[in-house]
Amino acid sequence: MALGTASLTVASSFIAGMFADFREATIESQYAHLQITRPGYHENGLADPAHYFLPDDAAAGALKTQTHVRSWGPRLSVTGLVSHGESTLAFAGEGFDPAHDLTGDRSLKIIQGRHLAANDEDKILLGKGLAGLMGVKAGDAVVILVDTPSTGLSAIDAKVAGVFESVSKAYDDSALLLHIHAARKLLKVEGAHSWFVYLDDTEQTPLVAENLKKIFPAPKFEVRTWDQLAEFYRRAVELFEQQLGVVRFIVVAIILLGIGNTMMMSVMERTGEIGTSMALGVRSRVLLWQFVSEGALIGLIGSLAGLVMAIVLGWGIDALHIDMPPPPGLTRGYLAHLLITPAIVMESLVLGVGATTLASLYPAWRASRMVIVDAIRHNK
Repeated sequence: MALGTASLTVASSFIAGMFADFREATIESQYAHLQITRPGYHENGLADPAHYFLPDDAAAGALKTQTHVRSWGPRLSVTGLVSHGESTLAFAGEGFDPAHDLTGDRSLKIIQGRHLAANDEDKILLGKGLAGLMGVKAGDAVVILVDTPSTGLSAIDAKVAGVFESVSKAYDDSALLLHIHAARKLLKVEGAHSWFVYLDDTEQTPLVAENLKKIFPAPKFEVRTWDQLAEFYRRAVELFEQQLGVVRFIVVAIILLGIGNTMMMSVMERTGEIGTSMALGVRSRVLLWQFVSEGALIGLIGSLAGLVMAIVLGWGIDALHIDMPPPPGLTRGYLAHLLITPAIVMESLVLGVGATTLASLYPAWRASRMVIVDAIRHNK
């Protein structure tokens, strides 16, 4: 019972820890906790970005006074071609404010060069994949060419300040980031396509989202949370939840077979005791309750012992600082960590106690249905 509970707790906690790290890295490097846009931008903005401009940055001033808002910054989508020497590739980029945006601990990992400074209007950041395809390194000069909404083609010269790596390889293969002022100059526009909002606590995202929907109401604005935008994250969570469901099924099956066999043997070995108890006037329902209670008690003690084992194992894993390889489709590994939450503890206890109680029902029913005389004679 203890081993089964420990296995389930370790599996659940390991996946929870992995996705907590993945979640925060995804938020800080790509989506922010919240995005404020014009309605329909996420569905149609890529095809027709000129129709989804937000007002100037002053209109977002209310964000500074909101509880749990750590920072915010405007984002301007830019797509076009980037050239270096004889290499010319398409990119999907964004203009952002380096003073307030992408400043979290889990934001872009600079693997070459440096991050953009607040006054680096003539410099850019390239995703690792795009830089590799172009043969570009930090310090190289490039030319950025885009199609503006009003005047046709526009181009600027820029230098590569750094090469970054986010959590997503697909994103890094085409990503280019530049200063918001340079992006506006390049596109010859004002405003932005979205306002990225970062919070000091991810758990507060739904609450802050509801407050912002009152300040920036529909139909002029649309507020979306990171989990509504991170489709890859949602699919990965669903996949691992299915795998964890298989682990749960196996653990419960083992518990049912093991405890059921133990309880049945207990009934057979104590048949004479059961017959004597019934001869002394103990009712069948009392015997039934005694055996079920015994099964539940085994489940409770075993589950608590398993939780202690899982906690000790978690401390050991944290102390060893085990580096895990990146999951498929991602670029970053992570440190192995067991995130044992109250929900996981409750799940383990409920499954443990519930499984042992269920496993003891049939043996308890057999004990309560015995004929007194046959039960007394059983061991003679």
